[in-house]
Amino acid sequence: MPARSDKHSNTTQLPLSKDLPMTADAILKDFSHYFGHMLGRRTISADSPFLYQAVVFAARDRLVERWGKTRDAMESKDNRRVSYLSLEFLMGRLLRNALLNLGIEDETAEALNRIGLDLEDVYERERDAGLGNGGLGRLAACFLDSCATLKLPVLGYGIRYHYGMFHQRIENGHQLEEPDSWLREGFPWEIERIEFTQAIKFGGRSNTYTDKGGITRYQWVDTQDVLAIPFDVPIPGYENDVVNTLRLWSAAATDGFDLDEFNAGSYVDAVAAKNAAENITMVLYPNAETENGQELRLRQQYFLASASLQDTIRYWALHHGDDFSEFAEKNCFQLNDTHPAVAVAELMRLLMDEHGIDWDMAWDITRNTMAYTNHTLLPEALEKWPVSMFRRLLPRILDIIYEINARFVAEVSQRWPGDNDRIRRMSLVEEGSEPMLRMAYLAIVGSFSVNGVAALHSKLLREGLFRDFADLWPEKFNNKTNGVTQRRWLAACNQELAALISEKIGNGWITDLTQLSQLAALADDANFQVAWREVKLHNKQRLAANIEAKTGLKISTDSIFDVQVKRIHEYKRQLLNLLHAVHLYDRIRRGEGEQIVPRTIVIGGKAAPGYAMAKNIIKCINNVARVINSDPMMAGKLQLIFYPDYNVSGMELICPAADLSEQISTAGKEASGTGNMKFMMNGALTIGTLDGANVEIREAVGAENFFLFGLTVEQIEALRGQYDPQVIIDADDDFKRVMDLLDSGHFNRFESGLMDGISQAIREPADLWMTAADFRSFVDAQTAAAEAYTETENWTKMSILNTAASGQFSTDRTMREYNDDIWRLLPIELDSD
Repeated sequence: MPARSDKHSNTTQLPLSKDLPMTADAILKDFSHYFGHMLGRRTISADSPFLYQAVVFAARDRLVERWGKTRDAMESKDNRRVSYLSLEFLMGRLLRNALLNLGIEDETAEALNRIGLDLEDVYERERDAGLGNGGLGRLAACFLDSCATLKLPVLGYGIRYHYGMFHQRIENGHQLEEPDSWLREGFPWEIERIEFTQAIKFGGRSNTYTDKGGITRYQWVDTQDVLAIPFDVPIPGYENDVVNTLRLWSAAATDGFDLDEFNAGSYVDAVAAKNAAENITMVLYPNAETENGQELRLRQQYFLASASLQDTIRYWALHHGDDFSEFAEKNCFQLNDTHPAVAVAELMRLLMDEHGIDWDMAWDITRNTMAYTNHTLLPEALEKWPVSMFRRLLPRILDIIYEINARFVAEVSQRWPGDNDRIRRMSLVEEGSEPMLRMAYLAIVGSFSVNGVAALHSKLLREGLFRDFADLWPEKFNNKTNGVTQRRWLAACNQELAALISEKIGNGWITDLTQLSQLAALADDANFQVAWREVKLHNKQRLAANIEAKTGLKISTDSIFDVQVKRIHEYKRQLLNLLHAVHLYDRIRRGEGEQIVPRTIVIGGKAAPGYAMAKNIIKCINNVARVINSDPMMAGKLQLIFYPDYNVSGMELICPAADLSEQISTAGKEASGTGNMKFMMNGALTIGTLDGANVEIREAVGAENFFLFGLTVEQIEALRGQYDPQVIIDADDDFKRVMDLLDSGHFNRFESGLMDGISQAIREPADLWMTAADFRSFVDAQTAAAEAYTETENWTKMSILNTAASGQFSTDRTMREYNDDIWRLLPIELDSD
């Protein structure tokens, strides 16, 4: 095929070469080329990082072929596209998933075996791409996988943080944070695209001028600009040749350094601008407890939004010039939570100031392209920024937000004349001694779709947090229950179970998870149950070995693995789990050990560096664990493990091994949860409240296969104002003994007062999380779970039924719903030639 020239864009496109072979021979040849020629190595050492890099380059070549064809197909059709804006993408390791989706994992393993290497060892050399904090970022990663598998033209936009989610080190029970230098050995998946670099404005002032037509226009002048340099990461669909893109932005100074300052000997001043620019993408989640941390966070959010929108408009102008009449028909921006909400005002600025579009047309385009996903019911998590900070950093954006608000307030006033309280509640500007901008409200006002991420969550948004807006625009609000991708969270991380399932029902479930429902017919099959239990035992042995390597503790695989791994937060109630551990400890110490089903409690997660209470909870868990694990009376009965430095790779070992999944947040506080889905998919049973997606999980699997406890949302609301934890404690002898143990210093003999904050939080009548209220119900549900575990055949049946009922919790289903109701995309049609 000859080279192809495009006269409109003044470019020439190279012809496509013949596809690279997918055989072991070809992969070994390419691996050897990259290892020896590109990386310049000759000696193969099992612990060399260059082995991993060479394997990635061999796989990436095959992805790049499909990547180019995917881009060609998208450009030739000029169909509608989605830009998915997220401040987090918790990708984890990419190699196993890439080989699985390319369909060459066995061939790659064979190629490496020929030279004495094990693919599993190569997998272990990869560092987690920890560009996210938890469920929000991992969900974004699952979304991209499903979009590529469904052939949906969705481009992910994020930030290439130089330091990802911190490494967690436990020292004397305390969490210590260490930098995550995930880029230290390079990131061979990415391709730098300097030709698409964008300039991002900060500071300066707004200026007006009159254009040739006599129209008043605005300019943002005297700015301190920062460059946004894109790095593209391929996102392959499962065995369908589609490869989408995750574009990560890295910040750089417009000039490297001030040569005059340098020559004058002021070396620090010479590179000050460079350092200030690069700080924007230096670290994921700066400490927002300080003003500098808040300012950096706002810079990150605007940096992401502006770079991504400019990139989209650059692409549009390349193919359509200055005609924006069909822009809204061809583009949609999905805002992943409130973080990128400033995109609403930034799109207005770009359309008006850079392309001369009037307000009404720009607003019409904006409100028909922006879609907002909310991920929280916690009011404090809905970001608000001081107007003074906006005025200093983003003055032109502040002008636009004030104009949006003035027009919006007029609309509210027209709908509800004289209702000043409602106007005050709905205003984008929260008045006070320090006026604040409500970013979630900006996202709602500027979007055509607002969705929650579980049925209960969406209901609570409409009836509570965003009720005023739902009254004004009921048609905007919808639900899209989250999911997870079964490619990573079953096919890749639990290969033995995946093989067993495929042996019985075929492998169609890898792209259609609802096919797992066929497993229900096998739930009573004795031979299938034996095989199922063997897989679970092997997974527990893998996790036990991993825990021993991390902590030095040997754990019994004969015990029930009771697991709670997630971000440490009071609403997620790791504290309630800890109280149950102390309760079991107390029972065994009092001579009831024979009645206790052997149990290993695994808790893992990271606390935000500035979140003192969460860090105190980690310390207390470790103190209690030290006492329990060193007590001879607990041997064979109870172990408590704090899993250090929990991350995506850790979860890939943990969720296949779990018997019991703890989803115990206070009802009405968890938006959805996705860990609950991963555990369920891998055959764990859930103990949980009626919160988030737990509600739908319980409906799917049946109440008899779910251990329910705790107050409902309605019961919690009814209890507000009359809640007295001390009365609950005094009325429950088990609870009283637990609290007495905490108060006595038994778990902190040489650390006086350590447990005081925990104890006070539990006893506080204003406790938002109502830990004491759910203690007895939780203990009873845990007792029921332990009794059920002793009935081996029935427990196995329940485990199988949980996997069989997990079909609706795939992000494939979630993405189809986004597409049907919000995006309206046509699948990518690859050229068959």
